Amino acid sequence: MKEPLTFRFLAEPTDVNFGGKVHGGAVMKWIDQAGYASAVNWCGGYAVTVYVGGIRFYNPIHIGYLVEIRTRIIYTGKTSMHIAVDVFSKPLETEVFIHNTHCVIIFVSVNEEGKPKPIPAYIPKTEEEIRLESYAKKLMELRQGIEKEMEPYLNPVGQ
Repeated sequence: MKEPLTFRFLAEPTDVNFGGKVHGGAVMKWIDQAGYASAVNWCGGYAVTVYVGGIRFYNPIHIGYLVEIRTRIIYTGKTSMHIAVDVFSKPLETEVFIHNTHCVIIFVSVNEEGKPKPIPAYIPKTEEEIRLESYAKKLMELRQGIEKEMEPYLNPVGQ
């Protein structure tokens, strides 16, 4: 099994929102970039984002803080990878990271023609990995209900 990936960098002044903290859009970009790297690392080729769900912002990220993004595969289908992404930050002079954001992002491995391509299966081994795979499966069930509920709004009348 391939290792989870960790990214570290400083939150820069260009990431600031109107409240003086890191803009949520910047965090979402980081999540997608880290998720992409994790997906490509797993499947060994190009992958595309197909779903980002339940982004939860717990705490703001301050400009100048060290940001750490941790990714890990938690479930795979035939061509898809469910990746848990957690964002942490801390002042440079301290040791303790604050948990800022969590989400699950799904990528699909694609070939040169943009068609889904099979990937290696993820097989959880530890209790934590089994728990996270179960979490991913529950989220899949919830998404199916949400998608069914959204159907009437996806193609508004007159378009």
